[in-house]
Formats: sequence, structure tokens, C-alpha cells
Amino acid sequence: MARLEEQKIRGEEKELGSERKKITDLLASDKKLSNLIAKELQEAAETFGDERRCRLVERKEAKAFSELDLIGNEPITVVLSSRGWIRSAKGHDLDPTSLSYKSGDAFFLAARGKSNQQLVVIDDTGRSYAVAAHDLPSARSQGEPLTSRINPPAGSEFRGMLMGQEAQQVLLASDAGYGFITSLGEMASKNKAGKALLNAPLGTEVMQPQLLPEAALDALKIAAISNEGRLLIFPLNELPQLTKGKGNKIIDIAASRSAGREEYVKALVVLAIDDSLKVTAGKRTLTLKPADLEHYFAKRGSRGSKLPRGFQKVDLMEKEAD
Repeated sequence: MARLEEQKIRGEEKELGSERKKITDLLASDKKLSNLIAKELQEAAETFGDERRCRLVERKEAKAFSELDLIGNEPITVVLSSRGWIRSAKGHDLDPTSLSYKSGDAFFLAARGKSNQQLVVIDDTGRSYAVAAHDLPSARSQGEPLTSRINPPAGSEFRGMLMGQEAQQVLLASDAGYGFITSLGEMASKNKAGKALLNAPLGTEVMQPQLLPEAALDALKIAAISNEGRLLIFPLNELPQLTKGKGNKIIDIAASRSAGREEYVKALVVLAIDDSLKVTAGKRTLTLKPADLEHYFAKRGSRGSKLPRGFQKVDLMEKEAD
């Protein structure tokens, strides 16, 4: 009986020794260990595997939330006075001219957008700036100087103010008759001193920028009118898309005449295919239907054609949708 127990113990010892050698060899060899893992995974897959029930989806890299991501997107109206005081009101129904202004001050510009959007401003030196809209002072107050948030050049004046999505396209131009298309995102600058955006020739003025309709550029046209009553219309997609610069010639005005303020661009209007153009000169108005506008179509950079007598001293030009 004792001999049988001894044989059993020796047999177990031999088995354990063999197992120990096998484990030691595995731990000493990365290749053998990898092969074992692969073999066991394959066996498990064959025994328990079935079709995947969840999809593997590649996601974009995670990014930290910004302050704007946590802010609501309420509609707001931002109002700028002629002396550069800024404030904001909820909603888009506000009449900015109905607000009270400091003595000697008055309404100048308004922009409508969302509270989580940036306000983009351009001055008469062609520099653009970005200001967070969500924490502007309430329109119930007199507001605060816009210069408390940005640092424009001394003596400069503001020329335009826009709000919208970064990808929205904008028409920029000087009244020398040059311009280009850019985006709101390209206009924004985190620098309080802004960024050089539009290069207006010496002696000429930066015109108010215009947000473009979401229609494709080849479905739009631009109407340019000079102070001498010369009207030119051409496809908007003939203007370049740039991030900054002077742009291309819109209408032909001699540099010496624009610098001397003898002749300059009075207004720019972006039109859809079926839009009409309303021209106001003093107390008289003239509506040019799409068929009438064909007379003023010409190559970009052309001189343009004169409006009828009595309408050449244009005070206002605006589109009329069909």
C-alpha cells in the first residue's frame, strides 16, 4: 500500500515538473507566449464566436468644451452707436432707432445673430476684430465703448458689423471699386488689435461688408453704382475668394478720381436671378426689373452704363425680391 502511494506521488511530481518547465519556457520566450495566446483566442472564437452585434465606428479626436459651447443660442440684436458704444438685446424684433442714446450720439449699425456667435467688426483702416456677443451689456443700458474690448488704431472709425456662422461668405470692398469674397471665420481675430483684412487704396473708404445669401455664387450677381450714376452688373463668382488684400476691380474708376473723391462707388447690391433693383434719387424712385437690368450687364471691371436722367445722383440702391 505504501509503495503504491509512493508511485502516485512520484507521478504527480513528474507531471508538476513538466508543467513548471513548460511555463518557464513560455515566460522566457515572447514568441511562444504570443503563439499560445493566439491559439487560445482562436479556440475561444471557434467555440463561442458569433457575428458582431455592435459596430466599430471611428470617432474624431475628443476636444475640450469651449466657453461658447456651454452658452445658449438665443437670438440677439447687437447695436452700435455712431460714437462706438455697443450693447445687446434679446430677439430680432428690436428697432435700434427706438433706443435712447447719449447726448450727441445716435444709432449707427445693428447686427442680428445668436448669443453663442462672435461679433465681427471692421474699421476704416481695413482691420477686422472679433468680440464675444454673449456678455455684451444689455440694451436697457447705454452700453459700453467697443474700444474697451478691442484696440483699433487711434482715430479710426468703425465701418461694419456682422454676425453669423464662420463659414458664411462675405463681400468686402472699398469705394475705389475693388473687392473680394471671404468668410466670417477669416475675418475673426483673437488679437485685440485685430488683423489686416481689406487694403483700401489711399484716399478711399472701406464699405460696409455684406453677408452673402447661402445660394451658390454662380446663382448671384453684383450691382455696383458710382456717384456719377454709372451702373454695372456682372456675375458675383467673377470676384476672387481671398483671406485678405485689395481684391479685384469691380467697376472701372480711375485711381486719381477715387482718391480725390471725384468718383467712387456709391453702393453695392447682391442680387438673385429674379431680383429687381430699386434706385432712389431724391424723392424719385426707379425700379429696374430683371429684363431692364440686362442693359447694364458687362464684363467685371468695366465702366458701367449711365442710369436715365434724373436718377444719376443716387441716394439709395436696394434689391426687390420677386
